[in-house]
Amino acid sequence: MRIGAPGAEKPVVRIDETHYVDVSDLTPDFDEKFFAAGGNALLADRVATGERRAFAGERIGAPIARPHQILCIGLNYSDHAAETGQAVPAEPILFTKSPNTLVGPNDDVRIPRGSTKTDWEVELGIVIGRRTSYLDSAEEAKDVIAGYCVVNDVSERAFQMERGGQWSKGKSAETFNPAGPWLVTPDEIADVRNLGMWLDVNGVRRQTGTTKTMIFDPYVIVHHLSQFMVLEPGDLINTGTPPGVGMGHDPQIWLQPGDVMELGIEGLGSQRQNVVGPR
Repeated sequence: MRIGAPGAEKPVVRIDETHYVDVSDLTPDFDEKFFAAGGNALLADRVATGERRAFAGERIGAPIARPHQILCIGLNYSDHAAETGQAVPAEPILFTKSPNTLVGPNDDVRIPRGSTKTDWEVELGIVIGRRTSYLDSAEEAKDVIAGYCVVNDVSERAFQMERGGQWSKGKSAETFNPAGPWLVTPDEIADVRNLGMWLDVNGVRRQTGTTKTMIFDPYVIVHHLSQFMVLEPGDLINTGTPPGVGMGHDPQIWLQPGDVMELGIEGLGSQRQNVVGPR
């Protein structure tokens, strides 16, 4: 994980709820260079022998530095596709999100100017561990994943659906990609294809789901994307959301300044964001 003020986060390894090991002398950040060097393995000795320090209320940043790209998969849960009235896709639907949307898991989410339909989406995030292209199989994709994290793929539906062109316009406002609180390595997860997910708004449960209902699982997604582009170390992939988004309710529900979102994924931690108004 990364802790500290925005732009000055330091890399640490979480040991438990109250302690971490500082690894900032081993790597300046959890960035492309770190992952390309097989960084997870570099931390093993320090984690085993390093000084345990107590958390002291530090801000938690996104668990990775700003990535080369944020790739997103749309309509990837069968039950979410059903609530939106859209057909289950035959292959992953791809769109991109601006990398500067990345913020910490508990940072404010800012509604953009002119917004009328800002929405929430709890998602599983994949972080790529090495430069990857043209993988031969989904099974091979397992070896290129550095870890997983919680992501809130905040979306402005009017910008996304009613303003023409790509979905990216509704996905790329500032603060629209809270991530973390930490990156969990694959060895810590028994089955990434069977993790419970949830999201509350103002204490009311809005999303309940499981990665079990993914149409395309993380390995299929990484393999598929590698056929069309080069995935770089530290790249983030948002893998879609279960049902319960604001757009799917009747009547529809949209975020307003003063709202509070809380969300999490089994084994990956939880987030909490206050919603604030436009600049």
